[in-house]
Amino acid sequence: MAGESISSSSLAGRYATALVDLALENKTLDAVAGELKRLQDLLNGSSDLKRLVRSPVFSREEQGNAMAAILTRLNVSALTKNFVGLVAKKRRLFALSDIIRAFEKIVAARRGEISAEVTSAQALKPEQVTALSGTLKDAFKRDVRLTTQVDPSLLGGLVVKIGSRQIDSSLKAKLVRLTRAMKGA
Repeated sequence: MAGESISSSSLAGRYATALVDLALENKTLDAVAGELKRLQDLLNGSSDLKRLVRSPVFSREEQGNAMAAILTRLNVSALTKNFVGLVAKKRRLFALSDIIRAFEKIVAARRGEISAEVTSAQALKPEQVTALSGTLKDAFKRDVRLTTQVDPSLLGGLVVKIGSRQIDSSLKAKLVRLTRAMKGA
């Protein structure tokens, strides 16, 4: 899908491509993918960690040491630890989330998967995620990797983004369409 391509000329694309190549060479692609997902989950859940990776106030050494300690606690492989250490040394931690996203997209493309971002008004139950994943797999004839997030302003329904496509069945969008229709009548 065109919306899923990764530019290997972008900073995140270059780093992600290099990491994919190293992980393939070491036959640890799945392990590294899992470790990066755990790291991204940690980044998403910690404002202090976000500040650490984005703030130029911290020195290379401080960022590198903090990330090394975090990665040790996450019990990641030497490849992941060395890679994130290099990113810190090069003062590129601000792009870590973009690198992880690019890595995930490259891995998904290699596996023949597509990524879908699903936003709902309330957290989806596991059986709802499974059903939605199955429906999307049937529709697109490819495995689908879902990322979910919650936006209470939707009121109800879902917004599903796959590449450049967006399916908005949220109650908020339906109310906006109804309001426009009533104003036009």
